[in-house]
Amino acid sequence: MTSNPDEEYVDTSAPDSFLPAAAAALSAEDRLGLVNALKSKLHHLSGQYVDVLETLSPKVRNRVEALKDIQRYEIVNGVVEVEGVTESSVEQEEEKANKGKGVPDFWLTAMNRNDILAEEISERDEEALKYLKDIKWCNIDKPKGFKLEFFFSTNPFFKNSVLTKTYYMIDDGDEPILEKAIGTPVEWYPGKCLTKKVMKKKPKKGAKNAKPIMKTEKCASFFNFFNPPEVPDIVDDIDDNEVEELQNLMEQDYDIGSTIRDKIIPRAVSWFTGEAVDDDDDEDEDEED
Repeated sequence: MTSNPDEEYVDTSAPDSFLPAAAAALSAEDRLGLVNALKSKLHHLSGQYVDVLETLSPKVRNRVEALKDIQRYEIVNGVVEVEGVTESSVEQEEEKANKGKGVPDFWLTAMNRNDILAEEISERDEEALKYLKDIKWCNIDKPKGFKLEFFFSTNPFFKNSVLTKTYYMIDDGDEPILEKAIGTPVEWYPGKCLTKKVMKKKPKKGAKNAKPIMKTEKCASFFNFFNPPEVPDIVDDIDDNEVEELQNLMEQDYDIGSTIRDKIIPRAVSWFTGEAVDDDDDEDEDEED
C-alpha cells in the first residue's frame, strides 16, 4: 500500500499521538482526560452526518438498514458480546444469575416508554413480553399494506414463535384507508391465556347449587392486538353508534401498529434508554404550536 508523503498518519489509540507539545507535558491522567474529551467531540460531530442514508440508492440503503438490524438483534439477544467492557466481581455474579447474555427486557422496556403502547401493556403481559426477541416490519403488495412480525423465544405462555399483525389498505387516491387488520391467533398453553380471566361469582341466595359460578371474561392485554376488531359482512345489521365505536376501535388499533412501525422499530435503542421519550415530547409540542 502506497502512502502520500503530504499526509500524516495519526494513531488515535495512543494518547500522545495527536496532542500538541504543550498538552503532551501534562500528567498521564490529564492527557487521557483531554484525549477522551476530543474523541467525544469528534463522535458528536460525526453524528451530525446521519443524512448520508438519504444519498444512497434504495437497494444500498436497505442493505445498510439490514446491517443495523442484524447488529442490534445480535447484541440484544446475546449472540455477540460487546468488547471493551470491564465489570466488577459483583456485576459478574449478577450476570451469571441472569445467564449473562444480551440485554434483558429490551423490547418490553422500549415499548413501555411509549405512552400509546404503555396503555396497552398490563402487568400480567410484562412477564410474557420479556420473551420478545425482535420486532420487524415490511410492506406488502396486492393488496397494499404492511406487516409486523414479533419474534419470541420459547416461553411458558404460548406455543407461537412468531406472532404477526397485517394491515390491509385501500388506495383511495389522496390517502390510503384501512380496510382490515388480521392477527395471528395466539396458541395459549392451558391456564396461561392473558386476554381472558376466570371470574368466580357467588351463587344467588336460596339457590340449590351452592357452588360458585365460574365465568370467563375478556380482559385488557397487549395480546388483544393480535385479535383486532372485525368489520361485519353485513353492515346494515349494526346501528350508527356501533359503526362509530367500530371505527374508533379500528383507528386505535391502526395507531398502535403504526407507532410500532414508525417509532419503536427504527429507534428501539433510544426508546430503551429513554432518549426517544424526550424527542417524542418535543415533537408533540411542535405540533401543538
